[in-house]
Amino acid sequence: MSELTVTAIRLGLLALLWAFVFSIVGVLRGDLYGARTLARGSSRPATGGAAPRPAKRRGPSHLAVIDGHMRGITVPLTESGVLIGRNPECSLVLSDEFASGRHARVYAEGDQWFVDDLGSTNGTFVGHQRIGEHVPLHEGSHIRIGTTVLEVRK
Repeated sequence: MSELTVTAIRLGLLALLWAFVFSIVGVLRGDLYGARTLARGSSRPATGGAAPRPAKRRGPSHLAVIDGHMRGITVPLTESGVLIGRNPECSLVLSDEFASGRHARVYAEGDQWFVDDLGSTNGTFVGHQRIGEHVPLHEGSHIRIGTTVLEVRK
């Protein structure tokens, strides 16, 4: 092979290596900090503003941490849902090293509550079953995220 071909191959491999490194950094950044949320009709990030209102529904009204570092904490189930993870933008910020930045979301559709795993690394479990998306919750359901266990309560 000519020296020009070898140099071109070396530069191509170097460019692929840097693309791989940047993609890894992007994935890690997304997992640690989550996605930026924007207010509707605005190019500015959404701010807390008014506190979310608790949902006016029958059935479960809040999530309680029953096991883990944050045992005893309760969070109301709101109309906008509850985002759970290590990211400060989450409604329930976990101090669990096995939780992702944006780990899971609890939300309502009609009179029923559901939970979605948001592509977390270690998974979200309802009972002893690893879940994906749109899993129904009932009063007394246990959600496990890492070493933290949440219970759906009235």
